[in-house]
Amino acid sequence: MATINVGIIMNGVTGRMGTNQHLIRSIVAIRKQGGVALPNGDVIMPDPVLVGRQESKLKALAEANGIERWTTDLDACLAESYNQIYFDSQTTVLRAQGVRKAIAAGKHIYCEKPTAESLAESLELAKLARDKGIKNGVVQDKLFLPGLIKLKRLIDAGFFGRILSVRLEFGYWVFEGDMIPCQRPSWNYRKEDGGGIIVDMFAHWRYVLDNLFGEVKSVSCLGVTHIHERFDEKGEKYVCTADDAAYATFEIAGGIVAQVNSSWTTRVDRDDLVTIHVDGTDGSAVAGLRECKTQHKVNTPKPVWNPDIPNPFNFQEQWENVPDNQLFDNGFKIQWELFLKHIVIDTPFPWDLLEGAKGTQLAELGLQSWKERRWIDIPDLNL
Repeated sequence: MATINVGIIMNGVTGRMGTNQHLIRSIVAIRKQGGVALPNGDVIMPDPVLVGRQESKLKALAEANGIERWTTDLDACLAESYNQIYFDSQTTVLRAQGVRKAIAAGKHIYCEKPTAESLAESLELAKLARDKGIKNGVVQDKLFLPGLIKLKRLIDAGFFGRILSVRLEFGYWVFEGDMIPCQRPSWNYRKEDGGGIIVDMFAHWRYVLDNLFGEVKSVSCLGVTHIHERFDEKGEKYVCTADDAAYATFEIAGGIVAQVNSSWTTRVDRDDLVTIHVDGTDGSAVAGLRECKTQHKVNTPKPVWNPDIPNPFNFQEQWENVPDNQLFDNGFKIQWELFLKHIVIDTPFPWDLLEGAKGTQLAELGLQSWKERRWIDIPDLNL
């Protein structure tokens, strides 16, 4: 058995998502489990170098997680041939610049989404990677959530018959930051800094809808800035210039209609922060982050509309849970393991920069639909 060390430049992991999901729960967890096992008995061992702008944060993060390498010099990292992969989880306004430099240095690319601020720039990155002949991938973590894995099983098994519609509800109340601290970074609510829920979440909804139900063909979107003033990390008031809620309808190949509400200004009365309700001719299902419940045609009750009497049904009890049937690992970690295998032994990895560009495209067209107050058809993307 051989250990294959893979140097990974991790840029921007001092942020919440980069620290918790990509570093601690993915790369550090993979190292603690002894690496990623390959079919021939060899093991891939990720060897990260943490890159950022603040030495104190990098040093503390590295020491807390048993990582020896950290630096503020990205160019030096890119110049080292040992570092094969460049990972980027910086803010959206900085990502394309870092990815572009890494491509020029011949590094394989793995990055968060959105991959860039505009579709044109996202496509540029995909073309640069293709022309350079390097492998590349984009984080599409929600595909690996237990709830969505169970939902995909139902779809593949033909449980729904013909799928008719999808209703996706996402969001929670993000505090303004005056009496109770805000639980999201302030840049999320400034358009000039790359903020906005459409830019943030439509990149997710594109790959979720495409991979589960079919290609998204058109969009109608209304964005809103419900909260006009918030308080930043220093407790200073600022004006919100980005949308904090979006109400969208998507047409999906095969005649499926998807209604998607995304909001940082809603209080949750659902089973989870995100729920996907799917209705089909033969059955329905509701999936959350971890759980999924079903109601088949033969088990569907027959309610009758009568507001003059108390509701005789307990609708929540009329659903059956889909069992786990397996142990579910962290979704970010699963995709990291798949990408590492893709780099070392060339196993398939379909979620590349072109797929990432599709998310940027949907966000861009969603913003256009909002501005022009009309439906927008979604053209095919090709390099």
